[in-house]
Amino acid sequence: MNGYWRVSLFAMMLASAGLPIYIHLPRFAAVDLGLNLATVGAIVMGIRIFDFAQDPILGRIIDHWRGPRRRLAAIALGMMAVGFVLLFSVTPVFDARLWLIATLVLVFSGYSFGAILLYGDSAALAGSTDPKDQLRLATYREVGLIAGVIFAAVGPVVLSDGFRLFGWALAALIILSYLATRNLWDRPATPPAPFDIRKLLAAGGGWLLLLAVVNSLPVAITSTLFLFFVEDRLMLPNWSGGLLILFFAASGLAIPIWSRLARHFGVRPVLLIAMLMSVAAFIGSALLDAGDAIPFAMICVASGAAVGAELVILPAVFASLLGRAGIATGQSFGLWSFATKLSLPLAAVMVLPALDVVGFVPAGDNSDIALDRLTLLYAVLPCALKIVAAVTLLIMPKHVTNPPLD
Repeated sequence: MNGYWRVSLFAMMLASAGLPIYIHLPRFAAVDLGLNLATVGAIVMGIRIFDFAQDPILGRIIDHWRGPRRRLAAIALGMMAVGFVLLFSVTPVFDARLWLIATLVLVFSGYSFGAILLYGDSAALAGSTDPKDQLRLATYREVGLIAGVIFAAVGPVVLSDGFRLFGWALAALIILSYLATRNLWDRPATPPAPFDIRKLLAAGGGWLLLLAVVNSLPVAITSTLFLFFVEDRLMLPNWSGGLLILFFAASGLAIPIWSRLARHFGVRPVLLIAMLMSVAAFIGSALLDAGDAIPFAMICVASGAAVGAELVILPAVFASLLGRAGIATGQSFGLWSFATKLSLPLAAVMVLPALDVVGFVPAGDNSDIALDRLTLLYAVLPCALKIVAAVTLLIMPKHVTNPPLD
C-alpha cells in the first residue's frame, strides 16, 4: 500500500501519451501541420498496425528481462519525453507527414512499453493475484491515469504558447516523475511464467480482449471528435477545457465507487449499469443544439462517471485471470495493450474520413450537412457500439466476468 502513490504517479505520466494525443492530434495536425483529416486518420491507423507486431514483442522483452526493471521504466518514459518535444515543440525538419509518423511512433512505443510494464507487474505491485487486491491497485492506478489525462488534455488549452510549450512541459514532468517513481521497480527479476495463447483463450481471456476493443470504441470516437463537437457543433469554444476537466474529474471520482461496487456485487451487473449510463449520455448528446452548455456539462459528468467503471474493473479482472491461470503477464498485457489501443485508430479511420468527405473543416464555416454528420458520428454511432458491447458482456461465460471478488 505504501508504494501505491508511486503507481498513481507513474500511471499519470503514461496517460499523457494515450487518450490526450487523440483529443489534440486532429486539430494540431490540421491547423499546425496543414494536413487533412483523412491523412491523419490513415497515419494513426498505420501506426497502430505497427503496434500489432510491437506490443507482444515488448511484452516478451519485459517477461524475459533480467536486469533492473527501473531501466525498462527509464527507457519507456525517456522515449515519451523525447517524442513529445519533437512532436509538439520542434518545427518539422522534413515532410510533415513523415515527421508526424516518426514522432508518433516514438511517443506511442514509449507509452506501450511503460503500460505493459505497469499492467503486467500488477501481481507484484499489488502483492497478490487476489481480485480484491487487484481492484485496490487498479483504483490507484486508474485514478493516476485520469489525473494524467486531465493534465494533458487541457494543457494546450490553458498554456499561453499552446502546443510548443506543452511538449517541453510534458518532457520535464516525465523526467521528474521517473525520478520520484524509480524505486517502484527495485525488486529482483523472477522467472517468467509460460505464455500459451490457447491457455489464455481457454481461461476466458479472449472474451475480455474482445470486450476491451468493442467497449472502448465509443469513447475513442467521442474523444477523437470532442473538440470538433464542442467548438463547431455546440459553438462553445471557450468551454472545451472546462468540459474536458469535468468529464475526466467525474471519471476519477467515480473509480473508487465502482471498485467498491464491483467487489460487493460482481463485475457483470456493475459494468452493465455503467454501459447503460453511457447509452443514455450518447442519446442526450444527439439531441443538443448550439449553445446547450449546461445540458452537455451534465452529460459529461454522467459519461465520465460511466467510463470510470470500465477503466478500473476490466484490467483488474484480466490481471486476476492471468494470475489464476499462471500465464505470462507481459506478453498477455501486450495483447491487452493492443486490444485497448486498437479502438483509437479504428475510431480515427472510421470518423475522420467520413467528416472529410462532406467538407467538414475544423473551426471553419461548415454546412448543415457537415454538422449533422458530426452529430451522427459523435453521438449516434457510439450509442450503437455501446449497445453491442453490452450484448457482448451479457453473453460472456459467467466465470469470466464474475470471478469471486469478495
